[in-house]
Amino acid sequence: MQSGFSTKRVIIGPDGFKKVVDIASPNKVGLPNGQIDSTELAEIKPGNSFEIKDTVYYVLNCDTYDYVMHYLKRKTQVVYPKEGAYILMRLDVFPGKRVGEAGTGSGAFTVCLSRAVGPQGQVYTYEQREDFYKLAEKNLKDFLEFDNVIMYNKSIEEGIQERDLDAFFLDVREPWEVIQIVREALKPAGHLGIIVPTTNQVSQTLISLEKNSFYISEVVEIMMRKYKLVPERLRPKDLMVGHTGYLIFARKLGE
Repeated sequence: MQSGFSTKRVIIGPDGFKKVVDIASPNKVGLPNGQIDSTELAEIKPGNSFEIKDTVYYVLNCDTYDYVMHYLKRKTQVVYPKEGAYILMRLDVFPGKRVGEAGTGSGAFTVCLSRAVGPQGQVYTYEQREDFYKLAEKNLKDFLEFDNVIMYNKSIEEGIQERDLDAFFLDVREPWEVIQIVREALKPAGHLGIIVPTTNQVSQTLISLEKNSFYISEVVEIMMRKYKLVPERLRPKDLMVGHTGYLIFARKLGE
């Protein structure tokens, strides 16, 4: 049986057209000037093309970026790829690691963690709200390549079951309230990453980290500006996503 990850395709066309579709679901895929049946689309090898009314479209495999940004169903703000890749580096996440997460949200960053730790690793993710938990559960089943995610529908204020985790990522409203709980779940010198949207949240979190014997390595905000893909008139796009969040990184000191 194909996994949800392997059944997603990206269709690209003129004028920046892009659409992510699931070839496992029998349906008609709408395009700007017509449609194609998903069963027909499934027969086209990634990298090849098809034509509708003199318009050429290309088919690509769906990568994590396109799934998160163009297909994943969301009820929450997600961790954007510009932060996600940096978080993985700062938390030293690689195949075989055991990583915890709290607020699963819509599951966007959980997907990234799953792919990063690989089949020998494990991700433990906690989400308090039942509606978010159910949405994330559906999203993960729809795309995960590896069976390496354990989900909990509860707040970590009730405790974290795991111990000696390599890293933990917090995306919750009041992270300063759960720093001690996360500390107990981390191995000595384990990595902690936190994202918050406002500076006053950063300040409160820094105070809590110091009180709970963490080495604070960095507070950073990541900006990204895209360019128009026109060689003759190369310039930035008129609009950009500005602030999305502040990142805080720390490491556990002592036992």
